[in-house]
Amino acid sequence: MRLVMLGPPGAGKGTQAQRLSERFSVPHLSTGDMLRAAVEAGTPMGMGAKSVIDAGGLVQDDIVVGCVVERLAKPDARSGFILDGFPRTVAQAVALDEVLRQSRLKLDAVLELVVDEDLLVRRIEKRAQEAIGKGESPRSDDDPVTIKKRFQAYRESTTTLSNFYYNQGRLVSIDGMREVDQVTAEIVEAL
Repeated sequence: MRLVMLGPPGAGKGTQAQRLSERFSVPHLSTGDMLRAAVEAGTPMGMGAKSVIDAGGLVQDDIVVGCVVERLAKPDARSGFILDGFPRTVAQAVALDEVLRQSRLKLDAVLELVVDEDLLVRRIEKRAQEAIGKGESPRSDDDPVTIKKRFQAYRESTTTLSNFYYNQGRLVSIDGMREVDQVTAEIVEAL
């Protein structure tokens, strides 16, 4: 099973990817985790990413693609994977397709969690309030202003990506506003 999970911040991609990972016994691969691991390991890609991350920038496509390629080459990803946070642009999607083609592989599906952004902002605000209520610090990205900026950036980069996969007949839209178990059931049924 080779899947890509798309959806704006807070849509539940990580939760659903983890559930699918367990169900299909393939690794859940988060781009953020891959970049942090590459930095920690001191790989050439990781060192390139570190300087950009430390400067507060967005890591360039060639570095992100390189980190993904390094991760997909590991033995646990040979039988499949679930990508979360990659690709984010059409250029990254084309690079992923080429890497898979060279290995005579292809994606099985691209799952897009479709959500109502206003309701999602309220959900994220509630999560932050619950964390404070428990005496915990809310996640740094659980700020409404920050999350709205992230939604805007997501829309700008991913709308063309969704269209790219839709035009290839690989995009499966999932209602991400339902209960977690219902979302999982809809994904499994679609697959």
